[in-house]
Amino acid sequence: MSKEGLPVLDGTLDAAGLSVAVVTARWNTEICEQMRRNAVAAAREAGVEKLSEAHVMGALELPVVVQEFARTHDAVVALGCVIRGGTPHFDYVCDSVTEGLTRIALDESTPIGNGVLTTNDEQQAIDRAGFADSVEDKGAEAMIAALDAALTLRRIRTQAGLPADQG
Repeated sequence: MSKEGLPVLDGTLDAAGLSVAVVTARWNTEICEQMRRNAVAAAREAGVEKLSEAHVMGALELPVVVQEFARTHDAVVALGCVIRGGTPHFDYVCDSVTEGLTRIALDESTPIGNGVLTTNDEQQAIDRAGFADSVEDKGAEAMIAALDAALTLRRIRTQAGLPADQG
């Protein structure tokens, strides 16, 4: 796994005034909950005060709940963990979730942080979930990406004379 190319923000991400939601899958709970804790911490560190949360059973259930939040929030973060098994089910789940989250972002004009891990084994997921000895923190990264995009949309809309929360 590589963090090569990951942008480094200068610590000035000011998300005060943004409303954000986090939707977390329960499948692979320990991994998903670690990512949720880190995503929420990243939101709080950036100044988010209005934070909504929900849980769903698995990754396939993420898009419908994410879509509902996308209608009323400035950004949404989807968190889950899909570990490859011995059947093609992994491919179907990963493709469906990714396509669903992308469609929601475009249809609702709302940034969706995709923090759904798709790994070959549990250790790869642990390495990316933001535990003390992990090499990556995908929950926090998904939150930061969603907040950054929401702030960019706010600037664009303000410059265009639109309400900051509408496209």
